[in-house]
Amino acid sequence: MALTGLEIYKLLPRTNCGECGPPTCLAFAMQLAQKKASLDQCPYVSDEAKAALEGASAPPIKLVKIGTDGNELAIGNETVMFRHEETFHHPCGIAVAITDELEGEALDKKIEEINNLWFERVGQTIGVELIAIKDTTGDPKRYSDVVKTVVAKSKQAPILMSFEPNVIRLAAASARAKNPLIYAANSENYQAMANIAKMVKCPLAVCGNGLDEVAELTEKIKALGVEDLVIDTGAREPLQVINDLTQIRRLALRQTFRPLGYPTITFVEDEEEQVLQASTYISKYAGVVVCPGDEPWQILPLLTLRQNLYTDPRVPLQVEPEVYEVGDVTPDSPVLMTTNFSLTYFTVLGEVEASKVPAYILAVDTEGQSVLTAYASEKLTAEGVAKMLNETAVKDQVNHNNIIIPGYVAVMSGKLEEESGWKVLVGPREASALPAYLRQYAS
Repeated sequence: MALTGLEIYKLLPRTNCGECGPPTCLAFAMQLAQKKASLDQCPYVSDEAKAALEGASAPPIKLVKIGTDGNELAIGNETVMFRHEETFHHPCGIAVAITDELEGEALDKKIEEINNLWFERVGQTIGVELIAIKDTTGDPKRYSDVVKTVVAKSKQAPILMSFEPNVIRLAAASARAKNPLIYAANSENYQAMANIAKMVKCPLAVCGNGLDEVAELTEKIKALGVEDLVIDTGAREPLQVINDLTQIRRLALRQTFRPLGYPTITFVEDEEEQVLQASTYISKYAGVVVCPGDEPWQILPLLTLRQNLYTDPRVPLQVEPEVYEVGDVTPDSPVLMTTNFSLTYFTVLGEVEASKVPAYILAVDTEGQSVLTAYASEKLTAEGVAKMLNETAVKDQVNHNNIIIPGYVAVMSGKLEEESGWKVLVGPREASALPAYLRQYAS
């Protein structure tokens, strides 16, 4: 059971030194109770107090890392049930599954296809971080050979999937440099799997038949010295999966139930419903989702959804407010104005590129708000745009003084001309109409 702030306070040195950050030990204790501080911030806490406070200071959901530096996925350590309460911190990992039946050119081709599942969206690179290798032959050497090829040629961190310790043991030794996730320990093999995980020092997935069995297994495996665990209740029917994921999250966060305080792994088995099922699992607390399909149209919607869910709702995605050159600009190139909200900017950028008309884009600082929102909140003003026009180099880069503004803020054109001295041209309301507009402008 979690300790209250006052119970934690009694175990602290009570010096009120402030070296931990908060001004008093009581304030620090309250932050510990709310999981907003770490015990190692206190330089004077005693060993006895550390032991007593271990449960209070540990995160309700353990942070587990799969892969190695440069290609490491961190999952878990979430603190809220709902994104609007704070934010979600560690994005769900997306894995594509292959089997050890693949070999030679077919295996190489599949690895290359998965390697290419990376995309750029609103200035961020998003992609598949994991590759799950399923043991379908039961042959330890064949499986190990496939794992060796994946480790050598894949950009993704591996998930080693077999319930046979003999199969996993050989493959884990081959993949240990990439810190794989071993899947999975169950009620029959958990001791052998725990020993393998300890040997290669990598995280271990635990698969049980329901919440009760998973909780029992995690306690047994933890007693064997393996603490980096990922849990799977064994459910595959979507409604049961959602129920289990929600119960695990609620028990971990609301009741600090340590046996279920670990990130989760889920599986999509119906490739035709991959997008629907995986989207639901990503939205409802999955730590890793393993998918059978690797077509871009099956993966990109999942990456986009995940990107949206795991951005901080309190801090909009934004680009640097400055002048951007698109294409081989000349002094005759048009100048367009938009806001520095990433989605708005990159939408405009895409349409300008599609027009094949080189142009300058003036991304005005609106604290990451879209055009209409920024105008309504007075973050997008004629004065602000005029100031940026006069302070940036764009006025020296063109031989005209025309600026194209979005049609939705045509009302500011007169004031902007007055403030800046530039001639304001009212462009289309929607970015999709920019290509035709710019081609007509350039003609």
